[in-house]
Amino acid sequence: MNDERVSGAKRTPGKEFPRRDPLQAIPRLDREHAVPELNRFLGLAMTEMNLALGFEISAAANSDAGRDDEDLAVVFSGADQALLLDRDAELLLALEHIAHRWLRLDPRLHDRVRFDCDNYRATRLTELKLSARVAAQRVRETGQPFQFNPMSPRERRIVHLELSGAQGVRTASEGSGERRQLVIYPAAKAKS
Repeated sequence: MNDERVSGAKRTPGKEFPRRDPLQAIPRLDREHAVPELNRFLGLAMTEMNLALGFEISAAANSDAGRDDEDLAVVFSGADQALLLDRDAELLLALEHIAHRWLRLDPRLHDRVRFDCDNYRATRLTELKLSARVAAQRVRETGQPFQFNPMSPRERRIVHLELSGAQGVRTASEGSGERRQLVIYPAAKAKS
């Protein structure tokens, strides 16, 4: 490959391509478009699925430091909330996924529109952090790696962050797609 070509563009010797600020590269969530579209989608979904659920869409604190815009949180309540939370909140997460598609969100914005019911997200966050600490302790005691079941990117990130400063262990994500798993290794044993 010719060194003078970078991504199909001619490179001028001594001239660097401008670097993008990683926070600027992520598109902004258009709340003025998203809120009415979420209302329309969820109204239709609740009616067609015959679910006895209400929902509230509100601004939520942004999980990314340095960003000045807010995320959207959709919180469900009502007689059928148990259906949303059955089987590890399968229906809740499916509705969230379909809403992302409905809104035609850039995949980098998927974490910016979150669905919740009966504090499922907070409970799951607590469970993940506890599981991470218990698994890390087991790895330190046995010296054997611990592999979690496949998780969403959001959940893997939570475990990585929880163990980022933990003594004697390191984390890695392995696999691809929906089968991607988080593994905790003893820090002394580097993976080749």
